[in-house]
Amino acid sequence: MIADEASLAATIAAFAAGSGPVAVDAERASGYRYGQRAYLVQLRREGAGTALIDPVACPDLSALGEALSGVEWVLHAATQDLPCLREIGMVPTRLFDTELAGRLAGFPRVGLGAMVEGVLGFVLEKGHSAVDWSTRPLPEPWLRYAALDVELLVDLRDALEKELDRQGKLEWAHQEFEAIASAPPPEPRKDPWRRTSGMHKVRRRRQLGVVRELWQTRDRIAQRRDVSPGKVLSDAAIVEAALAVPADVHALAALNGFGHRMGRRQLEQWQAAVDRAKALSEAQLPQPGQPVTGPPPPRAWADKDPVAAARLSAARSAVSALAERLNMPQENLVAPDTVRRVCWEPPNPLDEESVAAALFGLGARTWQVEQVAPVLATALSAQVKEA
Repeated sequence: MIADEASLAATIAAFAAGSGPVAVDAERASGYRYGQRAYLVQLRREGAGTALIDPVACPDLSALGEALSGVEWVLHAATQDLPCLREIGMVPTRLFDTELAGRLAGFPRVGLGAMVEGVLGFVLEKGHSAVDWSTRPLPEPWLRYAALDVELLVDLRDALEKELDRQGKLEWAHQEFEAIASAPPPEPRKDPWRRTSGMHKVRRRRQLGVVRELWQTRDRIAQRRDVSPGKVLSDAAIVEAALAVPADVHALAALNGFGHRMGRRQLEQWQAAVDRAKALSEAQLPQPGQPVTGPPPPRAWADKDPVAAARLSAARSAVSALAERLNMPQENLVAPDTVRRVCWEPPNPLDEESVAAALFGLGARTWQVEQVAPVLATALSAQVKEA
């Protein structure tokens, strides 16, 4: 592994002098450590070979990112790795996403192993994808596995480019890749505690307050200890405590997830969080659900607006048929939320031009608008005539 500044400088020079695209991958320690930071970065480029870089020992890779500026980066499922790469200074200006390319080309299985086997005929070694990549030193079999992840990425890219070109979809793919590369970092999630697994069981505001206090307490502890929050306290235990709103430590200890393995001090810290929620005034308690900024859930359309529900049904059928003809997943042809928003508040006048403008306004790419606007306008216009 590259784990010191001198080795890193030599690697940067080698990769800057290489030719063609650069294959890039990153390994995280999801489920073991707090957050989604990178614990290993793998690179491969013609003329430079393969490099495995330790971002713990070399936390600033911005010089490497700058050396590769303007070079096409080849990643598999780029949106998964880009946030952790950005944290260490690596931001591509151009990219090729082999997973997304596989989706656009209509491959039924788009995992890296399946794609390499189906397109190139090689079988990648498996077995280390879910290990704790924060381990030091990393065992040699893990490093070999990590190196294989970039060994054939450029070959896969070249084969997929030919297939996309054959299908007339290469320009579509370029537009998608450009959208990923130019997208700003996502906004921090509002009220992340609401994503606690099992939240659908929690209905009362006081119980929601308990979930929030326990989640926030758990998050602080997990961040301080640099461990996955689930290793501090499970989501199931948080929901159990929220439903019960225990009166004291003894009642808390009787709940699932707070059993005999938990010490008195731990129980007291969780009970203190419950007590804080119990002490909140009505005005301080969280509201059930989150403010809805877009259309209501589709299941509610029939009751709220039957005409809109009919529009959505017709639009979904039209988009589904188009996706089938183009041999790609419907969600890659156009985002389902985009279709819902157009159907809930259709443009006026309802024609292809106005539908295209609405799609552009919702972030659809040019190729998506060119394909979807005609069929969507036709489907919605037919519903208007029927109504």
